[in-house]
Amino acid sequence: MERTHQHFENTSVKYADMVIKTLRVRIEDVPGNLGKVATAIGKSGALLGDICTHHVDSHFLTRDITVFVKSEKMLEQAVSFLHRLKNVTVIKVIDEVLNMHRDGKIAITSTIPLDNLADLRKAYTPGVASVSELIYRHPEKFYDYTYVGNTICIVTNGTAVLGLGNIGVKAAMPVMEGKAVLLKKFSDVNAIPILIDSKDPDVIVNAVLAIAPSFGAIQLEDIKAPECFEIERRLMEKLDKPVFHDDQHGTAVVTLAAMMNALKLLKKDKKKVKVMINGAGAAGIAICRLLMGWGIKNVVLCDTDGAIYNGREKNMNSIKEEMAKTTNLKKEKGVLKDIIKGKDVFIGVSGPNLVSPAMIKSMNKNAVCFALANPIPEIFPKDAIKAGAALALDGRSLNNALAFPGIFKGALKARAKAITLGMKIAAAKAIAKEAKKGELVPNQLDLKVHHAVTKAVMEAV
Repeated sequence: MERTHQHFENTSVKYADMVIKTLRVRIEDVPGNLGKVATAIGKSGALLGDICTHHVDSHFLTRDITVFVKSEKMLEQAVSFLHRLKNVTVIKVIDEVLNMHRDGKIAITSTIPLDNLADLRKAYTPGVASVSELIYRHPEKFYDYTYVGNTICIVTNGTAVLGLGNIGVKAAMPVMEGKAVLLKKFSDVNAIPILIDSKDPDVIVNAVLAIAPSFGAIQLEDIKAPECFEIERRLMEKLDKPVFHDDQHGTAVVTLAAMMNALKLLKKDKKKVKVMINGAGAAGIAICRLLMGWGIKNVVLCDTDGAIYNGREKNMNSIKEEMAKTTNLKKEKGVLKDIIKGKDVFIGVSGPNLVSPAMIKSMNKNAVCFALANPIPEIFPKDAIKAGAALALDGRSLNNALAFPGIFKGALKARAKAITLGMKIAAAKAIAKEAKKGELVPNQLDLKVHHAVTKAVMEAV
């Protein structure tokens, strides 16, 4: 098949390893000056983004120019080149990302008016006492008359944050706030970040159990493997409410959705397709389990020591031992470049630039490449396509934000006791169905997608 129409690369992929800065530049208002400014920025290696007019006076324009730079040195060089231009002055460098995060991204707001004494008496004393008495007599009314039924906690210990690793709970907080913002925006679910400063699974489990009555569901986030598996399992056993590790299952659901559309497009049989997953951490294990739960039969899971198989002794743990019993039944051995040969699908949840064009060329015809390492994928989609892959995506397109808001909303609305395999497959089918022609997954900003996932999960419950 032709590959010219099957390049599903995110348009912002060239910015993947860059940071965003804004230059406030005062430029003499004469023809050609803005072009000179753009050229000077380009000479430094920086990429231009938005250009907005900040201020106008009789002879000068002050513009805010967004630039993407790979380093502080590149930024300094861009500023230096601008200063060499006549009647051009860099007034200041603005960090828009830091500005956006100042004072945090979430807040508690009231859903009721408090405009007069009558409002106060109904919201608080003495009126609230009757609500507390009702819940005391009828505990099943708890979710009906509190915010708990639409509120989750996002729990982290900061040991596996994005591509940053073990950076601790304080540095993890902006990411947790970001998750909370997405939940509110896409599914109107309230989310409270909870930071637990411990690597001990016992401490984390006991802390969550102690605060669990305050929440309708528990979202685990950025907790490293293999501890994350034990923590999730123990909480699921002890709580009668959904427990969902998003790094595992959110990523897995979106990957399955893309897989559904890819195999349909390429007319490949899920029972015959050969899949390799590079990365045996939280996401890799969950993707493997969900794909096999959907019906994919042939999967080889790899870690830094190569293919995992039953009987391997080096660098194993209880989870890898468990996976070795159901995957790689032919006991393929070797490292990434060996195992990728002859496969139909590569899924990477490992590290940057681990896959070469030659490796893609060694795969079967009409291969699929999901390189999901963040912020730099195992191979950029454009390079995978150029090397012969029929379909290629990275983690910016296959983003778990497509899954977890709707999954939580559906689970909460249906009063689910857990999030099951059936619910995850239903969510993946809903995501896949919402993809437009020429897409493997839909736009994560499309609210219809999240509504569809919510509905599918509720029906699965």
